[in-house]
Amino acid sequence: MFNKLLVYLDDYCIDLLEVTRQAFINFLDESGYQVSGWLSPGTVLHPDLPATGVLWEDAHAYCQWVGLRLPTEAEWEKAARGTDGRRYPWGNDWDAHKANTEESGLNRPAPVGSYPDGASPYGLLDMSGNVAEWVSDYFDFDYYATSPDHNPTGPDQVRDHGLRGGSYAATSDQATTFFRDSSHSARPNFRTGFRCAIFVDK
Repeated sequence: MFNKLLVYLDDYCIDLLEVTRQAFINFLDESGYQVSGWLSPGTVLHPDLPATGVLWEDAHAYCQWVGLRLPTEAEWEKAARGTDGRRYPWGNDWDAHKANTEESGLNRPAPVGSYPDGASPYGLLDMSGNVAEWVSDYFDFDYYATSPDHNPTGPDQVRDHGLRGGSYAATSDQATTFFRDSSHSARPNFRTGFRCAIFVDK
């Protein structure tokens, strides 16, 4: 959670949905990219499930291939909570029917967009639960105590990259709009996915 009253961001756009398995398979097939960690594209799973088990480098490569980028941590948080500081994308009160978390009991990812009532103020879905999402920043727990007020992009020191939003295995306290986590590992995590963003020219 930011330790500042206000953070200012330049205009940007961010995907409404997490990147799907089918979109990521298309990327692999058409680009020839050699993925670091990923369920075999031949595995029979719903094409609209989020692309999980994708390392940060692979998510970054996908975003570049489609002409986009990973969102910064600050961009992700604003898209999730709006400007009124809400605890969950839909408001301040927990509702297990609005997110795929441990409390929902599904115990696996759901197809993207399966919880429309959990939309953020800007219409983004699955910002709470389903799969945790990569952001572009390196992770430092204390970064926002000293970060710039405009367009913070994370610490310069190379550490694990940040994750936001919690996953299907997260508790409601880990699926808030402000909960911050890091990857902790270079191995693929099948509770982790991503979405893309882009700056908007004025």
